[in-house]
Amino acid sequence: MSARVPPFGLLAEFPGPHELVEAAKKVRSGGYREIDAYTPYPVEELAEALHLGRSHIPKIVLAGGLVGALGGYGLEYWTSVVAYPLNVGGRPLHSWPAFIPPAFETTVLLAAFAAVFGMLALNGLPQPYHPVFNVDAFDRASRDRFFLCVESRDPRFDLEATRRFLEGLGPTRVLEVES
Repeated sequence: MSARVPPFGLLAEFPGPHELVEAAKKVRSGGYREIDAYTPYPVEELAEALHLGRSHIPKIVLAGGLVGALGGYGLEYWTSVVAYPLNVGGRPLHSWPAFIPPAFETTVLLAAFAAVFGMLALNGLPQPYHPVFNVDAFDRASRDRFFLCVESRDPRFDLEATRRFLEGLGPTRVLEVES
């Protein structure tokens, strides 16, 4: 006999965004914390209902911009003053007004890279596989269905009790997500 592999969680399907947001609020107030929602388009109220918190992207972009500004300016200073000092026409070696435009460009470049790669890292992307892809009905999540998943790693998760709780929220159906 082989032991049954515990499921990844339970997936509740809802017909619209309003029902999903209301269900997410009730699941959250029911004590569940390891929950996620899948929608075909952004639903602004959902982030608040799931208590996702503020994003760390602005801090990452600021850090990338500061590194870009200091790195760009430092590279120009090092090449013009330290490594290859050329006195052309009596001009100063450290001509800071000429250093500003390239330093600005490196600021923008590294801030943009930090935004893209920070977003990918914080979202856990690329993620070519996720257990919810095992559910046949989930292919409708990108078209016209709204799903709420309660993961089994939640301390409050009990397969039957959680299923009854989700069914009490009025979903179209509740599906088990295999690991």
